[in-house]
Amino acid sequence: MKTNKNQMDLEMNLNAPHSMGTTIIGVTYNGGVVLGADSRTSTGMYVANRASDKITQLTDNVYVCRSGSINLSFASTHLTLLFYLGFLAADSQIVSDYVRYFLHQHTIQLGQSATSKVAANLIRLLSYNNKKMLETGLIVGGWDKYEGGKIYAIPLGGTLIEQPFAIGGSGSSYLYGFFDQAWKEGMTKDEAEQLVVKAVSLAIARDGASGGVVRTVIINSEGVTRNFYPGDKLQLWHEELEPQNSLLDLLNSSNPEPMNI
Repeated sequence: MKTNKNQMDLEMNLNAPHSMGTTIIGVTYNGGVVLGADSRTSTGMYVANRASDKITQLTDNVYVCRSGSINLSFASTHLTLLFYLGFLAADSQIVSDYVRYFLHQHTIQLGQSATSKVAANLIRLLSYNNKKMLETGLIVGGWDKYEGGKIYAIPLGGTLIEQPFAIGGSGSSYLYGFFDQAWKEGMTKDEAEQLVVKAVSLAIARDGASGGVVRTVIINSEGVTRNFYPGDKLQLWHEELEPQNSLLDLLNSSNPEPMNI
């Protein structure tokens, strides 16, 4: 009987919606913006993808950080798009694909790329009009010649908030106090990226739904730069263990230390 129950629990977790329980961050600096995110995608209690890319390009100069999960009632009304994509996507992926399509049409009509404000307002419109079905929060960041670098947060429900920095996802609850102390006006590009990487690594250490690697996107007048920080190169925090190739490395070490559980 216990075996059957365990098997049922296993099947329920394997069939659970893909969750983007995550950490996403957007920061403005003196000249542009830096976006950052972890890479863990979970299905129930299992890690479905440990190296997913949660920062999606919308235009040449605007990107969006995605968090959320699959809402099957919303997905069922968009089967044509999902069939075209070839896979069952999270809510945030569906919204991003719609927005990228509309912004492409916008660029053709106007002969220039859309601003980050236009992209953020389009996401806000889709999120608000589908607020009863969508389970997603997004951070839009970009640079344009009119307003420079801008960060917009569109949390669950479709509110649009322009902020000097924005954090979202399950890992954000561990970062509010950290950002209140660490963020400052007029940071350089390197200072802003270091802050983003440090913050994501801190969330990874505390939040079970965040993990993997850290990806960053830097957007300014010179263009876009994408950087990658593997998990074994991230800063370790209180009581974190050094990365190991496997559990056997710990057991076979000359002076194994007990693992605190």
